[in-house]
Amino acid sequence: MNAPARNLGWMAAASALVGLSIPGCGTAQDLSMDSLKLVAREVMEAANYAALITVDAEGHPRARVMDPFPPEEDMSVWMATNPLSRKVEQIQADDRVTLYYFDDVGLGYVTLMGTARLVDDPAEKARRWKPGWEAFYPDRDSSYLLIEIRPHRMEVISVKHGLDGDPATWTPQGRDMP
Repeated sequence: MNAPARNLGWMAAASALVGLSIPGCGTAQDLSMDSLKLVAREVMEAANYAALITVDAEGHPRARVMDPFPPEEDMSVWMATNPLSRKVEQIQADDRVTLYYFDDVGLGYVTLMGTARLVDDPAEKARRWKPGWEAFYPDRDSSYLLIEIRPHRMEVISVKHGLDGDPATWTPQGRDMP
């Protein structure tokens, strides 16, 4: 292994050895926020689903699989739920949440930490509907509620793109969101 590869960290070095790096993508320090968002979007799309983590009344993290919409330009993410679900009660009590996406094929993940907002606006609900959800939400007026996650921090690991964590601490590449 050559000297530059040794300095990239184990995941970036592994990706360089197997030819998974995309030219122009180095460490997060080399990337603009827009480039980091592009990598994050690719990982999020490949992951397909995300884990939404809330905090319950006893202070325990609660995770569940969600089917989110693709991220907006500002990386905010929308998803749907039943208004009677535990996550709604937990968000009402503490709006701090984490979204976690894992791409097992590209060996990457994205973590979005932010705040959640519950949205019951009929126009917004009409815009944010996926075919096949009828079985889950038979009455869009009463059984369908939106959650909007506005991230304040994003962390990204992507072996495919040569973005790895700190070699000593494994801290992922991260940025506070504007």
